[in-house]
Amino acid sequence: MKNALLACLVSVSAVALYANAKDSHSNEHSHVSDQVIVSQRAMLAKTTKDKGFGPQAPRDIDSATGNNQRLFGAAPAYTEMNLCNIHFHKNAEHKGGEFTTYAGNGDGHGYQSGYQYSGHLSAAERKPVAGEVCPSKHGDLAAGDTIEVHYVHTSAKVEPGATLGSCLSDSIKNPQLRVETQVYVLVNDSNALDFGELTKHSAKNGLHQALNIPGNTGTPVQYAGSTTGPGYNETASPFQVTWSVRPKVSKVNIQTVGKWCEGNIFNEDHAHGVRNLVTNSDLLSKIPK
Repeated sequence: MKNALLACLVSVSAVALYANAKDSHSNEHSHVSDQVIVSQRAMLAKTTKDKGFGPQAPRDIDSATGNNQRLFGAAPAYTEMNLCNIHFHKNAEHKGGEFTTYAGNGDGHGYQSGYQYSGHLSAAERKPVAGEVCPSKHGDLAAGDTIEVHYVHTSAKVEPGATLGSCLSDSIKNPQLRVETQVYVLVNDSNALDFGELTKHSAKNGLHQALNIPGNTGTPVQYAGSTTGPGYNETASPFQVTWSVRPKVSKVNIQTVGKWCEGNIFNEDHAHGVRNLVTNSDLLSKIPK
């Protein structure tokens, strides 16, 4: 049975890391005012001032600046770690590269906000598909939507599973964490990438590995950050995470994403909300060049 500390971490992360679709707020698509986001950022600054929190995520990967002085060692390459979780957010949590179009303020709880693919899609690629894709009380996915996929890795000896709890163990209470990040745009095109293939995983050399993370979407921007999710809009995440964010977008067949949501080992069936982009330099690490 997991000890009390681990149970606490899992409980916190299950609510705050992924902002599960069972949250009580409504599925309205109206956007809150700029002042709501300003107030959330002001509260985040207030609750973290002089508290010693480490650098946060997500961030603008095109900006290398940051003043946070809390240091931790970069996690090993993901090929030397165990894949523990895969999930995705509707719209990119990060900004930069080919995903710089702001989706708007959203509902103030992480939905309908974030960043979208800034490139061009054809009318055929955007053609609506029949039925709902990965539906939730916050809406479903449509052709033309952007998603940010997080391939979460841990230094702990674990099996892949649901939520951050799958990345922790009684044997290692402070495992190193790494998130390999890829932004995809959903298209109505059977010749586009297959999400089932992109999330395929198996044991390799004694480690659980994601086998098909794209290798042609630019040099990943690596930085020191934290866990994400809208539960951290007004308070900081205490987890230390090494991020690798690829700057280019890949196109994926929306139908294959829908199929994945119908059943996977991670118990993922919907898109999660996004955390506000962290812009306070005191909460950002400096990205090495």
